[in-house]
Amino acid sequence: MTVVLPGEERPHVLVVDDDTRLRELLKRYLSDQGLRVTVASDAADARAKLEAIDFDLIVLDIMMPGEDGLQLTRWLSAHRQIPVLLLTAMDEVDHRIEGLESGADDYLSKPFEPRELVLRIQAILRRFAQAAEPNPQRVFFGEFVYDLDRGELRRGEILVRLTAAEEQLLTALARSPGVPVSREELASISPEIGNQRSIDVQMTRLRRKIERDQKAPRYLQTVRGTGYVLMPD
Repeated sequence: MTVVLPGEERPHVLVVDDDTRLRELLKRYLSDQGLRVTVASDAADARAKLEAIDFDLIVLDIMMPGEDGLQLTRWLSAHRQIPVLLLTAMDEVDHRIEGLESGADDYLSKPFEPRELVLRIQAILRRFAQAAEPNPQRVFFGEFVYDLDRGELRRGEILVRLTAAEEQLLTALARSPGVPVSREELASISPEIGNQRSIDVQMTRLRRKIERDQKAPRYLQTVRGTGYVLMPD
């Protein structure tokens, strides 16, 4: 698996962590996955490199001596348009929440599988790339076409009736086809969608109207540990 599509310039990632061993392991692994990687040992080192290099994404550890990752995230949110993926200790629930509130785009708990880190980096980079482009007005998948402006789903010429919650859920996924959307983000979009638990119920109902095999969905796929993604053809 590689983050880079053929013909694309390799994204440049800054890894900030005071753990020398982890820092170097991530540098080697992410480089092998097709990324350009620069490392920094702390926030001061990261700031110096940010002044000299344009990065596409920052992988940032929260617990560092001196200026910690949350403080640096707040500064980045105010001064740089760079997505941030936080690395957190498993029991730091408050830190994860605070990190997202501070402007981080995602978080990953330690210890983690390197492949999951690559998947999350890939999702963030795609989301930011699509955000820079005009939003699609219609999304095609299989026999279906979804009109985002009208909130209408059609199978050929047949209009598929959607509840308000199903429409909101499908719209949220269709705005970024191919990019996983977390349950937290989906739950925050609209009261019609409901809380994180009810999202799974709404997704089950929506799949009944779209998928031929609900046990192996082709278009409305589950991203384990994250949420859901709409996969167009």
